[in-house]
Amino acid sequence: MAKDHDVGCPEEAGVEFKGKVSELLEQRGVSRRDFMKFCSTMAAALALPPAFGPKIAQALDEVKRPTLVWLEFQSCTGDTEALLRASAPTVAEIVLDILSIDYAETIMAAAGHLAEANLDQVIKGEKGKYIAVVEGSIPLKDDGVYCCIGGRSAVDRATEVCGGAFATIAVGTCASYGGIPAASPNPTGAVGIKKAVPSATVVNLPGCPVNTDNLTATIVHFLLLKKLPATDSFGRPLFAYGKRIHDNCERRPHFDAGQYVEAWGDQGHRHGYCLYKMGCKGPQTFHNCPSERYNEHTSWPVAAGHGCAGCSQPNFWDDMGPLYRRLPNVAGFGIEATADKIGLGLVGAAAVGFGIHGALNAMRKDKEPEDSSREG
Repeated sequence: MAKDHDVGCPEEAGVEFKGKVSELLEQRGVSRRDFMKFCSTMAAALALPPAFGPKIAQALDEVKRPTLVWLEFQSCTGDTEALLRASAPTVAEIVLDILSIDYAETIMAAAGHLAEANLDQVIKGEKGKYIAVVEGSIPLKDDGVYCCIGGRSAVDRATEVCGGAFATIAVGTCASYGGIPAASPNPTGAVGIKKAVPSATVVNLPGCPVNTDNLTATIVHFLLLKKLPATDSFGRPLFAYGKRIHDNCERRPHFDAGQYVEAWGDQGHRHGYCLYKMGCKGPQTFHNCPSERYNEHTSWPVAAGHGCAGCSQPNFWDDMGPLYRRLPNVAGFGIEATADKIGLGLVGAAAVGFGIHGALNAMRKDKEPEDSSREG
């Protein structure tokens, strides 16, 4: 069931701008046209009408700077790297200009006790006013000793930070559901942030890595509407995870036509046929990868010739594996059909079609007069 979190924007969070965001971006080389294009892209990502583009621009121009702290636990830092590599305009520019990032291990200048002191100051001085972003899973086994920062366990720090935030955004599958660290046998007892801190208000943005457009859109949604977006039963925003990858995949017509890649590098693979038989998990995965894509919207795994791994689903490493084994059943023609049935049905239909075509040709030959040139 979809949920709509009503989390108000604190009036006193952060420091107010001296100028507009668009003007500040323009000073950094981002034109007004690019800024409006970004706002239109965010409107589309949030499934809002095009008319909301100017409203998003206005909201970003008028916003005060809420404080953001970025926590990193059991992770590969892939989500931070994805954020820093976004462009046109960069998500880093938008986030750094709109938000006051007071703690982020990968990009902050401070280190050691000084860095932790910054985090403590935010927790105490802005309780209930800051945004917490969590990257990586949290180990619970053996009192959380498998991940410690500044001499404190990840679960202890997360409970303190996320418990005091007015909203927590889990970026990546590890922070959302435990990810690969939580795969069987899960030796560290890794879990996602919501399971580690049940009292926290959490929005999950799973994916390996997170699509930074979805992170930006979640923040823009909050700044525009003063509340977090509606989510599904797994805590994922419906605007980004409301449809299956299979529904919007550019290879879907090949699935419907019964055209599949049978082996890597075969003719079907070279012609962009459906990757379902090669283990693609798109039919059971909910994400907007086909529309948002990665690397400046240029591509995503399926477009590059590799099947979806289902990484935005809970327990994907255990439930979706092995990686190159196909799903047993998938919806197709009618109510439910397997790929084999679809393929056999099409082959049978084609055979019947060829048979009818041959019979008609034979009948035509019987009715056609003999060629006079053959006489004599």
